[in-house]
Amino acid sequence: MISYVTVGADDLPRAERFYSAFLPSLGYVLDISAEGLSYAIPVTADLPHEQVDLYVKPPFDGRAASAGNGTMVAFKVPSQVQVRALHAAALASGGQNEGAPGFRAAYGPHFYVGYLRDPQGNKIALFSNNRDEPGRPD
Repeated sequence: MISYVTVGADDLPRAERFYSAFLPSLGYVLDISAEGLSYAIPVTADLPHEQVDLYVKPPFDGRAASAGNGTMVAFKVPSQVQVRALHAAALASGGQNEGAPGFRAAYGPHFYVGYLRDPQGNKIALFSNNRDEPGRPD
């Protein structure tokens, strides 16, 4: 089971603006420390198990942060409407479009996804696979 994911960032205020544009809508709470940004979903009675945390921090080795080629962090979103809204919010907060929200022919009929790059260049996906919503028109 994955416990947390860490992405590097050289400019924490820019990273905070980007990630805080959509993660709170998915239930994440931000904790800022001297080490960087920590986003976590609190354990509650209706969500008793720990969820995957996201840490955004300068690299420990002191060198510049860089995005991993082929590395992507994907966040599950409840609906297609919310994928579009959060993708737009992230773009307005310093993200770069890596693929507009929509269906992709290579994926299942209900897989709706938008891709972004954070200010450091890390690839992010916001996706919904809600079978109660309309699927890809084939």
